[in-house]
Amino acid sequence: MAHRPRTSRASRSPLLLAGLMAAAGVAHFAAPRSFDAIVPRALPGSPRAWTRASGAVELALAAGLAVPRTRRLSARATALFFVGVFPANVKMAHDWRDRSVPARAVAYGRLPLQVPLYLWARAAARSADAPSGASPAG
Repeated sequence: MAHRPRTSRASRSPLLLAGLMAAAGVAHFAAPRSFDAIVPRALPGSPRAWTRASGAVELALAAGLAVPRTRRLSARATALFFVGVFPANVKMAHDWRDRSVPARAVAYGRLPLQVPLYLWARAAARSADAPSGASPAG
């Protein structure tokens, strides 16, 4: 039986975050209308341009998170990205306030979800800072 090297939770976590970011990025191109609808009207240009740009950014962040050499910078940028897209989530919650209870639950649920996503990205940056084999400090 071949011995598989064990991977720590800290080393898997950035890869899981990369997968989440990649899936979100692909979704921006596969089903852009739902993303267009939450682009704040105050932003210049077309909502579709912002949808495409944010999808491309998510794909770039995913790629950066997947590569150990670029992980720290990408994880920090991912944390900032979660802060930056928060206004779109607020807009979605406001726009969906008169929808069905399940739709409102989705819209309102996205707001507090940004906090653990931000913290996850920050933890990924810290784990990238830790020396090999060391566990990052909280």
